[in-house]
Amino acid sequence: MGFQEHVERTAGDVVGEFSADDGIYAVTFRIDSVDQDPRFPYVAVGYTTEAYAAEQAGLASDSWEARWSYASFPETGIEGVREVGRDPAVADAHRREAESRGLWYEDDDEPDHRDELLVEWFHEVCVGAARHLHESGRILKVLGRSVPVILYDMFDPDAMFGLTADANPAELVAEFMTEAPR
Repeated sequence: MGFQEHVERTAGDVVGEFSADDGIYAVTFRIDSVDQDPRFPYVAVGYTTEAYAAEQAGLASDSWEARWSYASFPETGIEGVREVGRDPAVADAHRREAESRGLWYEDDDEPDHRDELLVEWFHEVCVGAARHLHESGRILKVLGRSVPVILYDMFDPDAMFGLTADANPAELVAEFMTEAPR
């Protein structure tokens, strides 16, 4: 099984553990890496709820921040329900594919922009996994309605708007995108 398939399957399994009764209005993908090393990426899959957004409303600077900023997300949205990519099988699939793409480098090598290319590739994988959650009907089946997947990279906060827009049907992210830089 390829790396993309591993991430899609595991993200689908995580979403399958969510409860429709929790008032989930967004699935969250926190894109990160072990020790800030792009050779060891992972995505923490979580969610945020209507009740938590209501709690945050008085603490945030505005309603958008309370609802859509990862700084206002509950622990499940920040830390993730489960991290995808840190388990040995997925990490091994990532390395094999990175090597086949000519993106892997060792500690004593110069990355020569391969680090940036690894980040771009992992972004593509995460966007693809989020799309798969929509296209396969997984989110709809588990939650009983379609909700957006909000993707944010802990090291590139500005990327969240493009990643989220690419990963979701436009109507699901219209409110989120109101704060996107123009």
